[in-house]
Amino acid sequence: MTRVLVLFDIDGTLLLTPGAGRRAITSAMADRMIDSEVWQRIRFDGKTDPQIVREMLAAAGDAGADDPEAIEAILTRYVDLLEAELARTAGSTRLLPGVSALLDRLDQEADVILGLLTGNVVRGAGLKLRSGGLDPARFRVGAYGSDSPHRPDLPAIAVERAAPFFGQVPAGDMVVIIGDTPADVTCGNAIGARAVAVATGSYDLAALRAAGARHAFEDLADTDTVLEALLG
Repeated sequence: MTRVLVLFDIDGTLLLTPGAGRRAITSAMADRMIDSEVWQRIRFDGKTDPQIVREMLAAAGDAGADDPEAIEAILTRYVDLLEAELARTAGSTRLLPGVSALLDRLDQEADVILGLLTGNVVRGAGLKLRSGGLDPARFRVGAYGSDSPHRPDLPAIAVERAAPFFGQVPAGDMVVIIGDTPADVTCGNAIGARAVAVATGSYDLAALRAAGARHAFEDLADTDTVLEALLG
């Protein structure tokens, strides 16, 4: 079998941390004295953490929206607050249906390289995974919101980092991206990656298929069928 790079999104795909991320990022921006109702209108799913912060600042007319240093400072504060929030709500993070079994099966496939492709900054990604009982080291490759605020940039970063495992930069059907939003489905178009979508986030199967997902599932519980989609 040809070696395959399988890149997982985190939130809504692998796990849910009920409200922890939104609470932490809102608290990180509390000193901006922005009406919280402005923030409630901003969707977080499918976006990178820097993009979310920028949109929140822009929605409030804050000049920090155009200041990378201001965004970075907010993100640093956010991750500290996220760590505290996850500790306070320990045990509430939930792995989504089929995730444990699917990862175990993929671990047994010698020609599969597991990775992450997530809008989370790298430290936040590790905190969320550990809160759900997943070891970040299990994922040998990663591309994160801390690498670029633009999600379509992340697949190219991930495959460059995977090159040592392949002896080349993988592309096309050698790369599979698994996510729960249309942004996950479309972000790998530039490298010809296959997209497998799962409707365990905020988007239904129809929206994920319309975005161009090669395969779309209600969840990842049918391990054999999902494996066939990933590796077939």
